[in-house]
Amino acid sequence: MTDQQTVHDVTFDLLRKLGLTTVFGNPGSTEQTFLQNWPDDFEYVLALQEASAVAMADAFSQATGKPALVNLHTAAGTGNGIGSLVAAYRANTPLIITAGQQTREMSLIDPYLNNPDATEMPKPWVKWSYEPARGEDVPAAFMQAYAMAMQAPKGPVFLSIPLDDWDKPALGTAVVRQVSEKVAPDVQRLSAFAERISAARTPMLVLGPEVDRAGGWDAGIAFAEKLRAPVYASALSDRVSFPETHPLYAGPLGLTIADVEQQIRGHDLVIVIGAPVFRYYPYVAGQYLPEGSELLHITSDPHVAGVAPVGDSLIGDVAVALTQLTDMIRVPDDRQPPQPLVRTGRSEGPVQAPMSSNALYETLSTVKPDDAAVVMESTSTLLDLFNWLPTTRTGSFYATGSGGIGWGLPAAVGLALGDRARGVHRPIVATIGDGSFQYSIQALWTAAQHKLPIVFVVLRNGEYAILKSFAELEETPNVPGLNLPGLDIASVARGFGCRAVDVDSTDMLAEQFKTSLDADGPTVLVVPTIPQLPRLG
Repeated sequence: MTDQQTVHDVTFDLLRKLGLTTVFGNPGSTEQTFLQNWPDDFEYVLALQEASAVAMADAFSQATGKPALVNLHTAAGTGNGIGSLVAAYRANTPLIITAGQQTREMSLIDPYLNNPDATEMPKPWVKWSYEPARGEDVPAAFMQAYAMAMQAPKGPVFLSIPLDDWDKPALGTAVVRQVSEKVAPDVQRLSAFAERISAARTPMLVLGPEVDRAGGWDAGIAFAEKLRAPVYASALSDRVSFPETHPLYAGPLGLTIADVEQQIRGHDLVIVIGAPVFRYYPYVAGQYLPEGSELLHITSDPHVAGVAPVGDSLIGDVAVALTQLTDMIRVPDDRQPPQPLVRTGRSEGPVQAPMSSNALYETLSTVKPDDAAVVMESTSTLLDLFNWLPTTRTGSFYATGSGGIGWGLPAAVGLALGDRARGVHRPIVATIGDGSFQYSIQALWTAAQHKLPIVFVVLRNGEYAILKSFAELEETPNVPGLNLPGLDIASVARGFGCRAVDVDSTDMLAEQFKTSLDADGPTVLVVPTIPQLPRLG
């Protein structure tokens, strides 16, 4: 007669069957019953702070196209991870976030490390949040968490698990279920959209991050080329969904209502696919649509459709919609494509530090491999990156989905681990501001421990430049805390086990970048740059 299996045994068997054998976390006392007797076929990725663990898992999931599992420490660890959880929620990343909980026997007296409202704490930044009513339900709760995370629109979910649940006798083998990951658009409504697109005289197309996430890169190109209309990216997009060197590419949308209104003016129909309508940042008043313009919106997310201030919406998988629309639309034979976009980057040649961000990105454009993926977290230099490092391949540009900083560094780590897990060999180039770098600098240790092929390029301008731009826009002089003197980033990076270099010229940047590509592990290149204030509106 065999011994009865425990909840721990059955849950780990379920995780194997679901392919969830990589776990990101930082261990705590209420999680050790989950982590006990760690199986050889599972990998535990240790992050030195929970926000980094969540961001790593977010990018790992985006790289692999599969869910990722994160284990946090009760209320305190969940609190640390929520900033990165916001980014995962906004990016529709299917994470399964678990957190330990105090023993059930003591929960009534609210002991140390107890989380009395565990399921409420991560809301509204999860799709579903649950604590099993009894330990025997833990495996089924994991299966339900997987199903909820993977169904469209995908997103993170949360499980709170008391520490004494894991050793309880299991009810039996866990049930494994399959769920649909796509929702097909309504054919009748899509046909009506196709008729309106065919009737448009001067349409414009906006392709947002959902398209790349849905595997719709090629479908977007085919639709745009048949439509022969300008293609815009949504503002501050966390993924790029159309090649930025394509003759139809017209650049990103503006950040304000007034800017977008001007870009739409002259177009009788705006077709927004896989993006919000629209992603605004600072408030500069204007009309959502200029007179004479109409808008059609396709998204897999009912919330994104519901909050759109204008336009007619259609819910469904955007890659499926693009493929079907391409066959449905009719385009006038005499429609002329737009003039190709003229980039504003200017060549500066070799210069000494501190250099402009334009010179930095110009230099990187001469040495970055074509297959490298870019992780971007230097908001004030987005235009220079766009001018010199245009995205030309699917799944090769990543930025935070939330607008909070501190995501980029650990995300580069998770992306590299995701590439390794799926057998892809490419360098990761992470361009990050010196202020952003401080939020999650401990993630360098994980990068070094795993010897990941990442080149971190830190733009050291000594300030929060984007916040100084807001101070100008909002007419708020003398805002404190916007300067960052005295940061020795290279020394800190070496302390975490990374190769690090203080760069003093564009020639040195190019030389050290090429050396970094051959290094056995990550490199941090700290580049002094001239402060610059980007235009916000």
